[in-house]
Amino acid sequence: MLHKWPLHQLDVKNAFLNGNLSETVFMEQPPGFINAKFPSHVCHLKKALYSLKQAPRAWFQRLSTFLFQIGFSCSRADPSLFVYKPNSCVLYLLVYVDDIILIGNDDAMIRRFITRLHHEFVIKDLGKLSYFLGLEVTYTSTGLFLSQAKYAHDILTRTKLLDAKPMPTPLATAKNFTTQGTLYSDPTYYCSLVGTLQYLTITHPDISYAVNQVIQFLHAPTIAHFQSVKRIIRYVKGTLAYGLTFSHSPSPSILGYSDTDWARCIETRRSTYGYSIFLGGNLVSWSAKKQPTVARSSCESEYRALANTGAEIIWIMHLLRELHVLPPDRPTILCDNKSALFFSQNPISHKRSKHIDIDYHFVCELIAAGRLHTTFVPTTLQVAIIFTKSLPRPQFESFRTKLRVSPPALCLRGVLEIKIDKDLKRSHDLLN
Repeated sequence: MLHKWPLHQLDVKNAFLNGNLSETVFMEQPPGFINAKFPSHVCHLKKALYSLKQAPRAWFQRLSTFLFQIGFSCSRADPSLFVYKPNSCVLYLLVYVDDIILIGNDDAMIRRFITRLHHEFVIKDLGKLSYFLGLEVTYTSTGLFLSQAKYAHDILTRTKLLDAKPMPTPLATAKNFTTQGTLYSDPTYYCSLVGTLQYLTITHPDISYAVNQVIQFLHAPTIAHFQSVKRIIRYVKGTLAYGLTFSHSPSPSILGYSDTDWARCIETRRSTYGYSIFLGGNLVSWSAKKQPTVARSSCESEYRALANTGAEIIWIMHLLRELHVLPPDRPTILCDNKSALFFSQNPISHKRSKHIDIDYHFVCELIAAGRLHTTFVPTTLQVAIIFTKSLPRPQFESFRTKLRVSPPALCLRGVLEIKIDKDLKRSHDLLN
């Protein structure tokens, strides 16, 4: 939304039936359409059908071939993204199975493209993007507001927690998870709930750390783990209307925060790391994960987190370059560990660093080449800390605000249009 271009949503009807099969596939004659003269014959399929394992690949091949023919190019960073840029005109097309989002700077070119797409496939023009894969899009005077209020409401309805008292934070302060305890009686239900919460993190990055913790026990959840999941859902109850705000930025730059909680897991002693990456002040990427190996020092765990953050930033830069909106300034990573920063800027080989995998040293190369910059940030301003540990309520709310996770802003459009669901308002009042 850097240029305030309009977003269009399209839907392809019977998308999988458009795919042409390159393999030899036979099918039994369907009931009601059996040839009386040749009842034992089979059908040789020329086009894909639903439930055929080749159907998704065949459909995407058909669509991408059509887009290539009219001048689109496929992104290397994201194969579901296509870019059209003949001259000053720019069009971006993002496809997810049969759902398409189209954005560009030329309305006339967009209309011509949609008309041409109509001639090739059966397309339903859904107009301005408002609801996409559970994400609700609200347009503001400065940009976009993304939320999953309906999806979150469905979770509460399913778990029968609509009338539960909301919690101020997803997890209790200094909460530690272990495998000890009485096993939960329905692990399938536990896995299902955690999976729905994981999808909710698309617009609720504030629950990413909590979801990462409970997702580590899918194989054998305990009653304590299930209680933690219920606490997360009760937190969601109080933040149903919350979402991510994206606003216009005249001079966007890439800024990343990297942090770890050394040896957080008391059983495996593996560290939890997290990062948050902003583009023009808008949160575009974040993560909360457990490191795959044990770090022998906090410096090592922080340095590994720097490497992961750097890798994500490089991917974002590749994507922005293909979108022709790469910022001129080099990206910056902020870290609160001075030893890790020193090691990233001064790759000196000595006894204290021999154990660090050589794969992580590419951060030094990026810094030496001038493609990346690292600098120190105090822990009190370390935004990524919300992805590495459970925080007290004041700190949690402060960092949540810095992530730009908040309720929708009230706005005036001709007449006052404020429609707040009674359940959402009551939950917000209880929480505050």
